[in-house]
Amino acid sequence: MHTIMRDEFRHTITTDQASSRGALWTGRTMSGIAVVFLTLDAIGKLLQVPPVVDGTRQLGYPVEVIFGLGVTLMSCVLVYVVPRTAVLGAVLLTGYLGGAVATHVRVANPLLTHTLFPTYVAALLWGGLMLRDARLRAFVPWRRQS
Repeated sequence: MHTIMRDEFRHTITTDQASSRGALWTGRTMSGIAVVFLTLDAIGKLLQVPPVVDGTRQLGYPVEVIFGLGVTLMSCVLVYVVPRTAVLGAVLLTGYLGGAVATHVRVANPLLTHTLFPTYVAALLWGGLMLRDARLRAFVPWRRQS
């Protein structure tokens, strides 16, 4: 058992340190899908793959910044995959993906398929992390504990 103290209320939240096996593997799968997608995107930017370069240019970015975007994305993904820094990685990736949403809004791309796609990826990142980490679930409770 892992105990977290909240000083302002002077009560204890008790959680299992490990999730159920099903929740743990579901969380790993969700996180894995997002990590694979983001890693492939970062590699495409780092290797300057022509379809990635063309797509990024169509969004209004100059070719000179594509490599830097790839470095930034890969760095954030690496921070996310390290269990000790996963929450920081999720926060950094949320910022990166928020910029992607803003870009799609700016160029007036379709809402459900383009504009909200980064939001779907962020939901996989955070959902997977919540299922894998009992401390995060205790910090961000979905329901009131009795």
